[in-house]
Amino acid sequence: MEQEAREGFLAPKSHPVMFDSPVPLQCAYKAIEVDRAFLLEYGVGIRLLIFDLDGTLIDSSIDICDALNHTIRPYGLAEVTVGETITLVGEGVARLIGKLIEQRAPDLDLPTLIERFTEYYAAHLTDHTRAYPGTGKVLQALEGRRKAVITNKHESLSLRILGALDLLKYFDYVAGGDTSPERKPSPVPILNVLSRFGTAPEEALVVGDSIYDIEAGRAAGVRTVAALYGYGAAGFSDGADYSIEQIGGLTEIVRLLDH
Repeated sequence: MEQEAREGFLAPKSHPVMFDSPVPLQCAYKAIEVDRAFLLEYGVGIRLLIFDLDGTLIDSSIDICDALNHTIRPYGLAEVTVGETITLVGEGVARLIGKLIEQRAPDLDLPTLIERFTEYYAAHLTDHTRAYPGTGKVLQALEGRRKAVITNKHESLSLRILGALDLLKYFDYVAGGDTSPERKPSPVPILNVLSRFGTAPEEALVVGDSIYDIEAGRAAGVRTVAALYGYGAAGFSDGADYSIEQIGGLTEIVRLLDH
């Protein structure tokens, strides 16, 4: 894959999704029939950007690590490192804790641990959590386009973090893992957002740092951008349409897709 020198932007790969025409998109409230070949050939621009949160807009790894260690400390388990924490995040708190105790102490009571984690984490959301450098500047540069966050973190915690970091003002909608009946890698949260804003898949872009983001975007028929600077495991970006090495590269991708 050839790299562009501008702002961390990596050139697109061949598209992993076949765009037959027309294709019905089953959304939450209605079915939208889109002539995809026409839209792709003549270009409609990007009207909606859908972002993951942790590892894409913000680096929350230290605070999550601290909350995990607070959770397991009474049980005499070895503390986890930030590096280990990064390998566990992405599927929501139940899976975060579940994967940890599967490795270390499968007999512990999962609901008790989740409650202990959530109580501590809710009180320490932004002790160390910060937006990635340039995030606010990029979001401001994309003014005039709808922007949403879809994360597997609880919606209320996500809203608080975005507010505390002065990022909430840039978004039209925030959906957490408890907002929709399904969470990523299901395409349902993305389809719901497309329906909410009356946006065709070709007019949207999903930006995320994990395989769950890429799979959800592909299943919804939306082009995807892999955030290589985040928490993603090796190879997670193989199915993505574009890759960026820093968030500033996103503006170049949007410019190119605007023709």
